[in-house]
Amino acid sequence: MSRVYEIREPIASEMETFEEKFSKLMLSDVPLLNRITHYIIKRKGKQMRPMLIFLCSKLVNSGKVNEKVYRGAAVIELIHTATLIHDDVVDESNKRRGFFSINAIWKNKIAVLVGDFLLSKGMLLCIDNKDYDILDVISESVKQMSEGELLQIEKTKKLDIDEKTYFDIIKKKTASLISSCCKIAAISVDSKPDYVNNIARLGLNIGIAFQIKDDLFDYGKKRIGKPRGIDIKQKKLTLPLIYAINNVEKKEKKWLLSSLKKSKKNKALINQIISLVKESGGLEYAIDVMNKYHNQALDDLELFDDSPYKDSLKKMINYVIQRNY
Repeated sequence: MSRVYEIREPIASEMETFEEKFSKLMLSDVPLLNRITHYIIKRKGKQMRPMLIFLCSKLVNSGKVNEKVYRGAAVIELIHTATLIHDDVVDESNKRRGFFSINAIWKNKIAVLVGDFLLSKGMLLCIDNKDYDILDVISESVKQMSEGELLQIEKTKKLDIDEKTYFDIIKKKTASLISSCCKIAAISVDSKPDYVNNIARLGLNIGIAFQIKDDLFDYGKKRIGKPRGIDIKQKKLTLPLIYAINNVEKKEKKWLLSSLKKSKKNKALINQIISLVKESGGLEYAIDVMNKYHNQALDDLELFDDSPYKDSLKKMINYVIQRNY
């Protein structure tokens, strides 16, 4: 049994229902749009975010969900998919999860418009059902993701990201949406304010650990759908690299910063940068920090009563840092 299947087991029926509802929600009167959304649905990922919503809802609501939970999961998946499509355009990426990206097949203009369509679908789903509390949460998350992306672009040009700025970026870019999943799960079943705050913090810690794990993939040997060294190629200063820059000798630091500026099409140079980051202890440092947030997430989970949903969430938190892609 796969790890994801184990996590999904207590919410298997809810996920089946969700997938049916989500497919219908994606339908449009425009044939081109239907072809593209069909392509998206057929190549869906692990759906960790909707799974997180159903597990958290059941965790705080005695194993029950309602229609608002399904709408919350749909809104999150719509927003997440839209941001991935827009990210592929921004990053000029031709692959997503091993398949051609929307912009690679239908070009940038159509990809941007499809992303806009999905964003508006999510917002309208909230408005049509008067889910203004969900709309408030997701709007704040979209704002933070946009701010995080722009902050990263600005700092990447100057190569002056310190550790504090790095955490500001990943909290906004990645962790804010995962935290929103947990928060929406709780407010959709009218949880107490303490539950909402605790579970939102749980999502934030999961999100930070998730992003650091993604950073570490840049230094691995396996092809995982994300090419080795792609962050370095794009001059993104991730945690292992930031640690190396701040802890190597002055001469090596100068070489690192200079090499980053000209590594875009130089695989040999990228490999040299990776070797220096490893020698500096950058990977070990990032793993220690990742484990700290992983353990904080597990501690957050202990505030809730034991249940099959809590067990699955524990498996999910562990999976975040143990996954191979």
